[in-house]
Amino acid sequence: MTFDYDLFVIGAGSGGVRASRIASSFGAKVAVAEEYRVGGTCVIRGCVPKKLLVYASHFSEDFHLAEGFGWTVGETSFDWKKLIERKDAEIDRLNGLYINTLNGAGVEIINGRATVEDANTVRVGDKTYTAKKILVAVGGWPSMPDVPGIEHAISSNEALHLEEQPKRIVVVGGGYIAVEFAGIFAGMGSEVIQLYRGDQILRGFDDDLRERLAREMTGKGIDLRLGTNITEIEKTDDGVRLTLTDGSTLDADAVMYATGRVPKTEGLGLENAGVEMERGAVKVDAYSRTNVPSIFAVGDVTNRVQLTPVAIKEGHAFALTEFGGTEQAAEHDAIPSAVFSQPPIGTVGLSEAQAREKYGEIEVYTSDFKPMKHTLGGSDERAFTKMIVDKKTDVVVGAHMIGADAAEIIQGVGIAVKAGLTKAQFDATVAVHPSSAEEFVLMRNAKS
Repeated sequence: MTFDYDLFVIGAGSGGVRASRIASSFGAKVAVAEEYRVGGTCVIRGCVPKKLLVYASHFSEDFHLAEGFGWTVGETSFDWKKLIERKDAEIDRLNGLYINTLNGAGVEIINGRATVEDANTVRVGDKTYTAKKILVAVGGWPSMPDVPGIEHAISSNEALHLEEQPKRIVVVGGGYIAVEFAGIFAGMGSEVIQLYRGDQILRGFDDDLRERLAREMTGKGIDLRLGTNITEIEKTDDGVRLTLTDGSTLDADAVMYATGRVPKTEGLGLENAGVEMERGAVKVDAYSRTNVPSIFAVGDVTNRVQLTPVAIKEGHAFALTEFGGTEQAAEHDAIPSAVFSQPPIGTVGLSEAQAREKYGEIEVYTSDFKPMKHTLGGSDERAFTKMIVDKKTDVVVGAHMIGADAAEIIQGVGIAVKAGLTKAQFDATVAVHPSSAEEFVLMRNAKS
């Protein structure tokens, strides 16, 4: 049978773009369909615009620190609309770069929402296209709970496009998106209340980091209320009124939910081809293959690890395997990641609890210190590093940090953890002094 394309990709996000480009480089005829903008969640409505807002929110604290270094900072003001305009201009630029990248690679871009008709057919609008292989890379979408009045709430999508800065905002959730946006709005001068139904934020992260971030956020003026949720949202003349689980009410300009993301598979038509699903996600094997030989999936739609660099790795591995003649599975262990909270978190490998469960006997090394910048700046913010070692082999199985530059530092440490280096090899490495990063090679005494 003759097909229109060797590969048809549904979704031009990080995973889909990488898979398209690499497959095309091997001579495949490739098309990618996108219903919104090329770049996906990360570039358009996720990590990139969010990080730009994180940068903006830091200046209020930097102005304060500057005084300790002899700088006299005059009257300052913040213009939300100007920031959003600048952010949007940068996203437009990146969107154009992604389009140029695909065009330069010989990939055909089809604008519109694509759905699966059968194992080798895709529909976009009133046209159908056939392909030898179909790759689903549509990503995820914010999940909103079934709460009366939820239509009056916003998600992180809308938070990036608010016309006015909310002076009072309630952030619901305890994951990385929730803590990041709580820090963003607080740094810009908004009154922030964060509600989380659990007993501590950042479930799944190392407990020491969770507790320290909660303390730091509270110290920066965020009203963090654990074990608390919303039972009803009511629209008011100047915002929203929230009824909480204890019966009390809160008034705010806006309420933002960051309570998880789900694979965006609804209405995609995968059932037409008999693709097996698992709790709303596309079920795949280590090589991103579904149960249908011609259909594959990468990225958040598979709900393996919801991180942009992971989607890129999966897309690249798929293209190498299916078109490059090199069978390769994307690895999902020892993945470095960051939370751009304030202060930020960098982490790779196992938490202390996970390591104890897996290895039994472990050694834990920690360092608690005040970063050099804060000694003159007058900030009370502290930094903390933690290393977890399998006692039997001396291999470092986890490394974690909370503090300035944690995200930058953990990238290098992640290479060492991925390579399976031992604590002795860390100890043998000369420290870069003075820096916060040096703590990872200076921790000598395991905690009892």
